[in-house]
Amino acid sequence: MSDKIVKVTLVRSMNGRLKNHKACVRGLGLRRMHQTVEVRDTAENRGMINKAYYMLRVED
Repeated sequence: MSDKIVKVTLVRSMNGRLKNHKACVRGLGLRRMHQTVEVRDTAENRGMINKAYYMLRVED
């Protein structure tokens, strides 16, 4: 499972969001709008994605 890569893109602004949601987005390595990062598909990363799902686009 950890060999799989997931592309995550920030599609909504982090302005005015909950502090722990912002922290999850930053933890995934996203800094600015429309930036895409590739992260390993682990339970930890999935948890951060699920927490801030409404700001992200995920591609397998």
